[in-house]
Amino acid sequence: MSDAVDTVLANLAAVTTPTDAEREAMWLAVAELIERTEAAIADLGIEATVLHVGSTARGTWLSGDRDIDIFVRFPNGTDREKLTDGGLSVGRAVLDDGKANYAEHPYIAGTYDEFDVDIVPCVAVEDASLAETAVDRTPFHNEYVGDRLDEELTIDVRIAKHLLTNIDAYGSNLRTCGFGGYLLELLILEHDGIRPLLEEIVDWQPPVQYDLKDHAASSFDDPLVVIDPTDPNRNVAAVTAASQLARVQHYARAFLDEPASDTFTLPVRSPLSDAELIDEIETRGGELIALIFDRPDLVDDQLWPQLRKTRAGISGELDRRGFDVLRTATLATDNRLALLFECAVPKLSRIERHEGPPLAFKAHAERFLETYRGEEAVYGPFIEGDRYVIERERTIRTPRAFLASDRLFDVRIGDQLEPVLESGYDVLIDEDLIELLPSFGEELSAYFEPIP
Repeated sequence: MSDAVDTVLANLAAVTTPTDAEREAMWLAVAELIERTEAAIADLGIEATVLHVGSTARGTWLSGDRDIDIFVRFPNGTDREKLTDGGLSVGRAVLDDGKANYAEHPYIAGTYDEFDVDIVPCVAVEDASLAETAVDRTPFHNEYVGDRLDEELTIDVRIAKHLLTNIDAYGSNLRTCGFGGYLLELLILEHDGIRPLLEEIVDWQPPVQYDLKDHAASSFDDPLVVIDPTDPNRNVAAVTAASQLARVQHYARAFLDEPASDTFTLPVRSPLSDAELIDEIETRGGELIALIFDRPDLVDDQLWPQLRKTRAGISGELDRRGFDVLRTATLATDNRLALLFECAVPKLSRIERHEGPPLAFKAHAERFLETYRGEEAVYGPFIEGDRYVIERERTIRTPRAFLASDRLFDVRIGDQLEPVLESGYDVLIDEDLIELLPSFGEELSAYFEPIP
C-alpha cells in the first residue's frame, strides 16, 4: 500500500525524469558529437576512440540538465604531453566555441545545439586501479553502473540528485564537498532504491562504510566510505565533508517525519538592507570583520581548498590571540572574495600576561629572567605558583590590527592566495560591511539566519 512517502517520491519522479523530447534532443546531439569527434580524430591522424560517459550516458540525468561528456580515449601508455595536445586539438575541432578548462589535465568545454559539452582526453587503462587521473576511471564507472541500474533505480538516482541539489549537497567538486553522481548511483544500488537509502541515512553513525563488491580494501579515515567497486583502493566519498553528511541526515529525517516535495529545500534569501545589517551586528554585540581581495584566476577545485586553509589559519590565530572567533564564512563572486570572521572579543586589554618556565628548570628560568629583567615596558618578572611571569603591553589589541598587519602572513595561507593578498586587500568592520551588500547581500542574509 502506498503511503505519503511513496506519493511524494512518485511526484518527484515525474518532475525529474526527462521528457521524450528532451531525450530525443540529447541523443541526437550525442550522435552528432560522436560523429564530429571521430571525424576530428581521423583528420588529425590521432589514434583514439570516442566514448559518451556521465549521467546522460547512464540515463541518470535530470530533466532540464544540458550537460554532455564526450571522452577521447588514447591508447594505454600515451604520455601526458601527447594526451593533452591531442585532446585539446580534437576538442577545438569539435566545438566551435570551445575553450580550455583545467582539472587534473586540460580539456575543452563549449556548447553544441544548446548543450554544455566537455571533450575530455583520457587513457584507456586496462583496469581502473591503474588510472593515472580520475577521468581514466570514468569508463569503468559507466560500465559498472550501466550494467546494474534498471529503470526504477535510475528514477531513484534522479530523485536523490534532485533532493540533494536543493540543499546544496550535490556535487563532488571541492567547493561543494557533497555527494557526487557516481556516489549516489552506488548508494542507490547498495540500498535498492531511494526510500531504503533515506531510511538508513537517518540512523547513520559516522564513520559509515559500504563495500559493494566485498573488496579487502584499505582503510579510509573519512566520515563516509564507499569503496569504488572498480578500484578497491579508492573511496568514492572521499571528498564528502562531515557537514554535508550531517546536512543530508537532517533533511532525510525531516522528510520521513513529514513527507513533502519541498522538505529538501533551502529558503530563498532576500539581500539585507543597510539598516538590517547594522541592526544584526548591533544585536550580536561582537565584531564582524571581513578580509576582501581580488579573486585569482583559479578553477574552483584549486581555489576552495586554498580558501578553507586560509580561513582556518586566520581564524585559529585570532582565537590564539584571545579574540574568540564565533563563526567564519567565505563569500565569493566572479571577481571578489571575502573572508568573514565574527569575534566575540572586539578589543583586548592594553596589558597581556606572559608566563615563563617553572623555576625548577634552572637554565630556561634564568634565561627568561635575564631576558625581561629591567625592561621598561614590562611589569615583573614576578613569581606566581612555581614559575616566573611578566606583564607587557600588547602589540595587537584588535582583530582589525591583526588583519592589517604583516603578522597575517605568519599564519597558514594557501600558497596560491598568498601572492594575491600580498598585492593588496581591504579590511572592513561592522557598519563598513555595507560596502559588501551589493555583491554579497544574500550571503550575508544567510549568515545572520543560519539553518541546517
